[in-house]
Amino acid sequence: MGGEEEDQQSSLLTSSSQPDETEEPLKRTGTLWTSIAYIITGVIGAGVLSLAWSVAQLGWIAGPLLMIAFAGITIVSTNLLCDCYRCPDPECGPARNRSFMKAVKFFLGEKSHKVCGVIVQESLCGTAIAYVITSASSIKAIQRSNCYHKEGHQAACDYGDTFYMLLFGLVQIVVSQIPDFHNMEWLSVVAALMSFTYSFIGFSLGVAKVIENGKIMGSITGVPASSLANKLWLVFQALGDIAFAYPYSIIVLEIQDTLKSPPPENKTMKRASMVAIFVTTFFYLCCGCFGYAAFGNDTPGNLLTGFGFYEPYWLIDFANACVVLHLVGGYQDGLPRNSQTVAL
Repeated sequence: MGGEEEDQQSSLLTSSSQPDETEEPLKRTGTLWTSIAYIITGVIGAGVLSLAWSVAQLGWIAGPLLMIAFAGITIVSTNLLCDCYRCPDPECGPARNRSFMKAVKFFLGEKSHKVCGVIVQESLCGTAIAYVITSASSIKAIQRSNCYHKEGHQAACDYGDTFYMLLFGLVQIVVSQIPDFHNMEWLSVVAALMSFTYSFIGFSLGVAKVIENGKIMGSITGVPASSLANKLWLVFQALGDIAFAYPYSIIVLEIQDTLKSPPPENKTMKRASMVAIFVTTFFYLCCGCFGYAAFGNDTPGNLLTGFGFYEPYWLIDFANACVVLHLVGGYQDGLPRNSQTVAL
């Protein structure tokens, strides 16, 4: 009986590790700091500029508390996923699940793998659409900013965004022809710098506005609504924005697959996630809370494209240009890589 059980375990390990054996061996050199950088780059995006609006709908108590709550949920879910990288033992393996979909297939089976694959593909499609719309909005905001500076803040300054959506698609077609473009290290570095730049500009402008006002705007209950139904709708929208700003489960195992060992990859990844989520949450709280404190009930949906700020116009232009560059690089850097891991 004991011999049969050992043979069954041996065949299970062989079959589960077989996909990796057919692939070219990887030289894993990642560390705690590189994984922190990858996580922050993957999490912080243009959505940070809408968090002030989310806090405005929830108020001074619920807004910050829910950001902290979602951070805690993300840490717990990430820690559980980190233990799915090596199997059947989370530290010794020997088999590796090098992507989210491989882990789903190993632990939950083929049926769950197909269902989850459809959901993930839909999520990637939605993310791609969001990239296109956000990029077009930022380009349009640059034009509007220049128009307001020349014609005054009450000028119409209306521009369409269809042309800019098509232009974004054309740019992606061109850059997608560059061999292995999405794996170039400098692309991730540039995208990360752009992300931090426009986020920091939004945060700084919020601080400057609070100082200019001489008081903190906003209330405990948030922006009032005409009815309870409208208020609930706005609250759920705010919850969706905050929830969307945190998760990065689809790339956890891919980042973990870059780590060298010892120490065990799951322990390094858990520490990296804790540090990265702490930094991200601090940044989110600063942008969201200072944006709400600056504008109160008039908080725009986006600090840069909603024109809560008009001056200095050149800084608004620069921040929106950073958003566009981040999304152009992020589209190639993130979406193609993730799409390869969820193929059915």
